Amino acid sequence: MIIRAITTGISLDCPHDQDKIKQAAEFNRQAKNLFEQFGHEVQTTRIATNSWEEYLKNFSRNEIVNIFQKIEQLCEDLNINFFNIGYASKPKNIAIIPDINKSTSIIYSSSKIGNKETGINFESTLESAKVIKRISQETENGYGNFRFCAWANCNSGIPFFPTAYHEGDTSFALGIECSDLVMQSFTLANNSIQIAEKSLRSLLAEELTKLADHAEKISAKLGITYNGIDTSLAPPLDKQASIAFAYEQLMGSKFGYQGTLTISGMLTRVLKSVPVEICGYSGLMLPVCEDVGLAVRANEQTYDITNLLLYSTVCGCGLDTVPIPGDISIEKIAAILMDMATLAIKLDKPLSARLFPIPGKKAGEMTAFNSPYLVDCKIFAVD
Repeated sequence: MIIRAITTGISLDCPHDQDKIKQAAEFNRQAKNLFEQFGHEVQTTRIATNSWEEYLKNFSRNEIVNIFQKIEQLCEDLNINFFNIGYASKPKNIAIIPDINKSTSIIYSSSKIGNKETGINFESTLESAKVIKRISQETENGYGNFRFCAWANCNSGIPFFPTAYHEGDTSFALGIECSDLVMQSFTLANNSIQIAEKSLRSLLAEELTKLADHAEKISAKLGITYNGIDTSLAPPLDKQASIAFAYEQLMGSKFGYQGTLTISGMLTRVLKSVPVEICGYSGLMLPVCEDVGLAVRANEQTYDITNLLLYSTVCGCGLDTVPIPGDISIEKIAAILMDMATLAIKLDKPLSARLFPIPGKKAGEMTAFNSPYLVDCKIFAVD
């Protein structure tokens, strides 16, 4: 098991509040060193702010873009590689996100399109669809959408990007990568879901209890509140630890076939029941272009976008890194976002959508990402 992210949340009152950014960067540096001394591998450290609508209320579009370019320069000076500016919820602000995205390289952001209390905001959903389309057209191979998503019903404190945003006093949370434990449990289960569930529950409890204990000690030592662990299964780019291939060890058939939904529900049940403080999604992530096995099965068309939405009803974070045709209409993108938001609100769970329209390519053609974070697969059809 690996710590995928130490994410420190800060609340900015104005865009020139550099001290909080510097303090968060220093905390991340010290926390990473301490976790490593405890024997944990740490992949990344990150910073997330409150919604940028709160600290950039009275600035023009050009001023906002310039401010984030300056913040990015500060981040680079401080060796910060992941910085999330939170969400926009107003359509006029959501419309600025492509300019921010195009003018920066480590700034992540999101749009809020609904929650349980207010329902779906259809204007914000349509604007988010326009943003996804525009980013795909203005960045190489549509890769800019790696740093943007639309979400519904997500609370603050999620350590995973791009959904992450913060509220309140400075605090930190952990995102983990534990698909190796899933593979271990499923491989030894002799095709028994009950044995797999019991084994995984035991392994996770052991590993996460130690991790949580170390996080509490670091919190006390450094004086920053600890919010918990997002237990979501974040897959590595490693065939041996693919979530999809772990499923298949237990199912005896390919990911996407009958039984996939049952295992998805079981995994989420385990991830939400570990005896530690949890936060964020704490469910099953199925990011198509971040998992070798998911990409392989996407190429074989054993599942589609509708299947991914179905699995979201019992698990994870929604639709993540899903490649779709470059000529898709804005209206169809909005329809996908509304389906995701409807599930999130109806089931009262956090869901997001990170979609990749691929310019110049159609369903069935291969993506061509040049990224250490993504694997290539065939583009999904959208009816």
